[in-house]
Amino acid sequence: MTEEPRRRRADARRNVDALLEAARTVFATSGVDAPAKEITDLAGVGVGTLYRHFPQRSDLVKAVVEAGIDAVADAGPQLSAAHPPVEALHLWAQRFAELLATKRGLASALHSGGAAFAGLPGYFVARLGPALAALLDAGRADGSIRDDVVADEVLHAITALCRPIPGHEPHYHQRIVAVFIDGLRRT
Repeated sequence: MTEEPRRRRADARRNVDALLEAARTVFATSGVDAPAKEITDLAGVGVGTLYRHFPQRSDLVKAVVEAGIDAVADAGPQLSAAHPPVEALHLWAQRFAELLATKRGLASALHSGGAAFAGLPGYFVARLGPALAALLDAGRADGSIRDDVVADEVLHAITALCRPIPGHEPHYHQRIVAVFIDGLRRT
């Protein structure tokens, strides 16, 4: 018999959400080694609350990255419902490029070899691949997107296009991604 995971109380869920948002902000400005107090002050919770939910720094870093991946994946159906396929794909790719830009500050932690990060590449593909595939399928169905590319290729291409380039800010990468997405249009 398998036990179902306990549901979090509403206040605990709010605390976790506040910690993740605060950590994302602090990591972007001060790096992943910023003092825990900086994160908890911004979240409006105590340090004990941070360590109750995220016992290790790596647990918090991983949760921040997963929350970013989830937000981009979840945006796919929303964008598809609100926009024509090519526009939805473009908007989704911009969100993905933004995720990669914010992940840049976390890169050294993610590539540290820590056991907490081992499953992130699989999580990345498992969450983002289907969202992107659905956007590509919608564009193929209405004839606006070429049919000779698959989601994995597009994920890898956008990831490669968003690698840091000295002297260029993240908005540069969003422009390059826009050019790439334009190249996926059927002519």
